[in-house]
Amino acid sequence: MLSQPLNCYKVLDLSRVRAGPTAVRQLSDWGAQVIKIEMPKEDSDDDDDKTDRSDYQNMQRNKRSIAINLKDSDGLRILKQLVTTADIFIESFRPDVKYRLGIDYETLRQINPRLIYASLSGFGQTGPYKNRPGYDQIVQGIFGI
Repeated sequence: MLSQPLNCYKVLDLSRVRAGPTAVRQLSDWGAQVIKIEMPKEDSDDDDDKTDRSDYQNMQRNKRSIAINLKDSDGLRILKQLVTTADIFIESFRPDVKYRLGIDYETLRQINPRLIYASLSGFGQTGPYKNRPGYDQIVQGIFGI
C-alpha cells in the first residue's frame, strides 16, 4: 500500500450533518487517523438509526468512532485525554454550545498548544445569528431559495 500524505495526523471529528463530515472524510481518505466522536444513542436527538443509511456510512468512511457523552464530566475527561495527542479538532457546534461544554479553542489549546482547531457553524462565529442552528434548508429559506 502506498504511503498516504496525512497518515501521521490524528483528527478528532465532532462535526455533524454535511460540511464537517465531508471535510473530515477527505482527510481520512488521504490517510489521517480520524476518530469520530458521537453522543451515545440514548442521548442523541436523532431517533432513527443513522448507521443504516448509506449516505451516513459514506460520510463516515475510514473513520473510527466512539460514543462520548459530552454533557457528563467523565465524558469530557475522556475527550480532553484524546485532545492531548490530537493534531486537529473539528467541530460544528453553535458557538454558545462549545463554550457551554468547555471545548472551545481557548480551553483546548491549554491542553494541547499545537492543536489545529476548525469550527464550522451555519452563521459563523460572530454576529447576530451566530447562535442559531444553520442547516441547508434553514439557510435556503433565509435567502429565499
